[in-house]
Amino acid sequence: MEVPVRLELPHDIAEVFQTNERAFGATLEARLVDTLRTLPDSISLVATLNGQVVGHILFTAVTIEPAADVRVAGLAPMSVRPEYQREGVGGQLVRAGLDECRRRGYAAVVVVGHPEYYPRFGFEPAHSHGLQCEFPVPREAFMVFELEPNALRGMSGIVRYRPEFAAE
Repeated sequence: MEVPVRLELPHDIAEVFQTNERAFGATLEARLVDTLRTLPDSISLVATLNGQVVGHILFTAVTIEPAADVRVAGLAPMSVRPEYQREGVGGQLVRAGLDECRRRGYAAVVVVGHPEYYPRFGFEPAHSHGLQCEFPVPREAFMVFELEPNALRGMSGIVRYRPEFAAE
C-alpha cells in the first residue's frame, strides 16, 4: 500500500499520539514523542491515508562519547496503526525518514530495533562500526546506517540518546 509521507503538522499531534498509543498498546512512546517533537534537529514524519495519520516516525539527535565530529540521529519511535501493519507503511516511513535525515545533514542513523527488519534498509550491527548503545539492549538489536559513506570510519564509542529516553 502506497501512502504519502510528510513532515508532521500541528494538527497531526492528536492522531500521532493515538497512532503511537495503538501501535505500542500504551502511552509511553506517545508521551515521549510529545516531549521530543519540538527539540531542535528532531524530525517527525507521518504517513497518511485519506487524511488520517496511520503511521509515524521520529528522529532525534544523539551523541557519541568520546565526542565525535559527526551528526548522528536516532530513529525512535516508529509506529503504524495495527490495522495498517505489514502493508509497507513502516518501510515508507523509514525510507522517507532516512532521506530527510540526509537532507538535514545527518551522517548516520542508529536504531534499537528488530534485527530481521532494519537491515533491509541498509542498517548493520553498530558494533561493527565500534559503536555501543548506552542502554542494555541485545547487541544485534543496536544498528546503524551510514547516510554518508565512511562517515563512521575510525570511530568508536557509546551512543547517548536524549535524556528524555531514560526518563520515560
